[in-house]
Amino acid sequence: MTLELFLLITVVITALAFDFTNGFHDTGNAVATGIASGALKPKTAVALCATLNLVGAFMSTQVAATVAKDLVVTNLVTLEVMFAGLVGGIVWNLATWLFGIPSSSSHALIGGVVGAMLAAAGTAGVRWPGVVSKVLVPTVIAVLAATLVATVGTWLVYRLTRGVSHGRTLRDFRRGQVFSAALMSLAHGTNDAQKTMGVIFLALISYGAAYKTDVTPPLWVIVSCAVAMAAGTYFGGWRVIRTLGKGLVEIESPQGMAAESSSAAIILLSSHFGYSLSTTQVVTGSVLGSGLGRPGANVRWGVARRMATAWVITLPLAGAIGAGTYHLIHRIGGYPGTITGLALLVSVAALIWLQSRKVPVDHTNVTADWGAHMTDGLEVIAPQPTNSGPYRETGTEGVSA
Repeated sequence: MTLELFLLITVVITALAFDFTNGFHDTGNAVATGIASGALKPKTAVALCATLNLVGAFMSTQVAATVAKDLVVTNLVTLEVMFAGLVGGIVWNLATWLFGIPSSSSHALIGGVVGAMLAAAGTAGVRWPGVVSKVLVPTVIAVLAATLVATVGTWLVYRLTRGVSHGRTLRDFRRGQVFSAALMSLAHGTNDAQKTMGVIFLALISYGAAYKTDVTPPLWVIVSCAVAMAAGTYFGGWRVIRTLGKGLVEIESPQGMAAESSSAAIILLSSHFGYSLSTTQVVTGSVLGSGLGRPGANVRWGVARRMATAWVITLPLAGAIGAGTYHLIHRIGGYPGTITGLALLVSVAALIWLQSRKVPVDHTNVTADWGAHMTDGLEVIAPQPTNSGPYRETGTEGVSA
């Protein structure tokens, strides 16, 4: 096996691993409000989301073309660059998942690839107009639009249902929220799965197995990315689901339906035009808007500030990880360089997973009351070494939002 083929296989496997992390990191985008409002049971919600993410991934490839051709100079891209960029995206996804921060998987991936490209070829390797027009500007506009639409939609819902009993309103909107959550899951698949397709497409172009003139990725790329994201979605990103569903506002079903509907409409429109949005930021804007639009709702601005901080630093920090990884594997070179990069990625992922086990968040406690931090009030039940039954120990060290 040649080194180039080994690198290509490594890039494809790593890209699918990123797609898996993208799935469980962004599950909350589609189902967090439905779970929080009681419209959907946690396990049912992630199964629905996984199924429709899979379907949505086949509906559009415009975003894949954007990632493959509009962000970096194709002729200068190497497989080392793609691998390093993916490492940056995966590490940032796992780090923010640990702390329950709904940061952007899209920006993590783009930041990682752009950072690795800067390390390899300098500023000439990045298509800056594409980064600005296809990523940064659409994200700002989409977040503001989602917040505004959800605010107005939520206000109208409560205004129009003033004469209806509160119990009936909640019950009826829970039913409607099943459909809005399904639509949001479908929209998420049309946008987020495409980004990994674009990365693999770009790797195939770099290797010579595809051409810049090709309009869409090969079918096997589309299928494998769709399956990887659906699998990650079904795994359930409970830590992020908890923050989106409980951390920003206490959500009722009318708010949830308004937030999901506005998010789905904006994401579907963006996918149609090939804009690589952060679906996380769009959904967060909608959830925030649902709090602003509901009379008497309490918005936790401290949580919102932590999210906004993560959004600002995602691109540069994922880029720094991608650049550092590129320098490492390129300096070592050959098979040892790639294997070293893989070993470090696996080690970091294992350490983060072990840290997350100190205070687990899953379908059994994802809707527990929110404290000052994401894990406040969540208890780890461990067997006591005596016959007096189990004991409880609360641990939040090192895990906060």
